[in-house]
Amino acid sequence: MDILEIAERAASSAPRIAESSNQTRNMIIHDIAKEIELNREKLKNENAKDVQDASKEGLRSSVVHRLKLDDSKIDSMIKGLTAVAKLDDPINRTIFSLEMDHGLELYKLTCPIGVVAAIFESRPDALVQITSLCIKAANAVILKGGKEAHRSNRILVESIRNGIRRVGNVPENSVQLIETRQDIDQLLKLDKYVDLILPRGSSSLVNYVKENSRIPVLGHSEGLCHEYVDVDADLDMAAEICYDAKVQNPSPCNALNTVLVHESISEEFLPSLAKKLELPKVEIRGDELTRRILPQSKAATNKDWSTEFLDLIIAVKVVDSLDEAITHINRYSAHHTDGIITENAKSAKEFLKRVNSSVVLHNASTRFSDGYRFGFGAEVGISTGKFHARGPVGLEGLVTYKFIVAGSGQLVSTYVGSNPKPFTHKKLQKTWNP
Repeated sequence: MDILEIAERAASSAPRIAESSNQTRNMIIHDIAKEIELNREKLKNENAKDVQDASKEGLRSSVVHRLKLDDSKIDSMIKGLTAVAKLDDPINRTIFSLEMDHGLELYKLTCPIGVVAAIFESRPDALVQITSLCIKAANAVILKGGKEAHRSNRILVESIRNGIRRVGNVPENSVQLIETRQDIDQLLKLDKYVDLILPRGSSSLVNYVKENSRIPVLGHSEGLCHEYVDVDADLDMAAEICYDAKVQNPSPCNALNTVLVHESISEEFLPSLAKKLELPKVEIRGDELTRRILPQSKAATNKDWSTEFLDLIIAVKVVDSLDEAITHINRYSAHHTDGIITENAKSAKEFLKRVNSSVVLHNASTRFSDGYRFGFGAEVGISTGKFHARGPVGLEGLVTYKFIVAGSGQLVSTYVGSNPKPFTHKKLQKTWNP
């Protein structure tokens, strides 16, 4: 199908889904969960073909891992859909209200963005997360997944559209799938129809979208997450946190990339960390001071401080102070997720204030930086920018707002001129009832 036609269908569907009730949208999300359950075996079979092809083509193990859909991941998808359906309706929520003058009232209301285009790599479960949040926020969505997951994505979109059809009241073209790179290039030009683009994947993908479109972009960039082990850290806790952040799942963007260690505790901490990382065979790449303590580690290069590994590889650097750790993080971090491990409350507060990342942690694994774990039901990605939405992006990143002025015949001429009537500007404790 022609991309212009797809965009036009999405644009014509957007007002219909915007008018739908929260109950209708929740029913659709629940029916999508039922459809995925009904198609579980078919989905696993098609996904196995995607995984087999990806392995034959020599894609990185981290990509293949994210691509694979087993029963556990399918269960998580269904659980995530249920969680999104339980969230409060994000639409038509009064953010504030004001009486401008007697009989003249102002309301600021949340509303859908309209048409969202989501471009993502590798993970077919991301398709379900993005779609469920778009439906809940009453947006139409155009989906473009990685070619390595094309069979899986087709089954999932078929399940989603079946769920929409069964409930009715919302056009099935509220959710559409495109599949080629050429489709993306055409879509990026359609700012008349598409209101927001969500690129979720590598920094090269995000930058390509930003550089080739006039459509607003909410970019999900790479991870490059850090943990700083402070001089006042509980070293047993620090080893456990670093192990969890790196090994629990090394392929997501919230996995640990670099460990910074205060020099005063480096000779005690680094051998215990290295021993803990032996069994999972984590490759350590250290600076000169690290390699003096851990001669078995490989020499880190400047490139290692700015490379997202997405694998069982970790960079380690010894620093002389909290200030040096913060400086290193603000220089090399992707501003995704960075943490400090310390029992010193003053040091923790300074780190949390000065580190310029969308998520900052104290005595916790970077793997907690996740929309589902934050209670958002799911996420469309983790935004490392500073505008509109930041960090794990849930429903709040998929709505905008508008102002409603409700009057009773007031005229601007009353409030201007040589003897203008003043505004009263009194806050109201009222909500708009659409």
